[in-house]
Amino acid sequence: MKPSEETVKLFEKDRFATDNGAVIDEVDDHYARCSLRVEAKHRNAMGAVMGGVYFTLADFAFAVAANWQEIGTVSLHSDIAYLGAARGDVLTAEAVCVKNGRTTSYYRIEVKDAQGKTAAVVNTTGYRKE
Repeated sequence: MKPSEETVKLFEKDRFATDNGAVIDEVDDHYARCSLRVEAKHRNAMGAVMGGVYFTLADFAFAVAANWQEIGTVSLHSDIAYLGAARGDVLTAEAVCVKNGRTTSYYRIEVKDAQGKTAAVVNTTGYRKE
């Protein structure tokens, strides 16, 4: 479903991600899909998308998925695997909750390029502050 205005306003406070172009496209139960239009500022000296762009978008998608229903989950650990250079001018990150426990959670976030190919995968363990 589309995010509410309240959700969008809340996550506008994630300034690093949103100032770099990350937007929320869809939310559901412990799920989020976010995207970013790739610009020249997102590319490295070789013309490829910088690794930090993939991670920033994935981290934003995790934050939205884990917190849009109830704020309070932070990342304990994340790892990223770069699987290929992104093609096109849009990246999409889809965060899916694999496990949601009482205080810890585990999310898998896939970052895909404009052609729908997976460019990076991020695994994040979250901690819900009580």
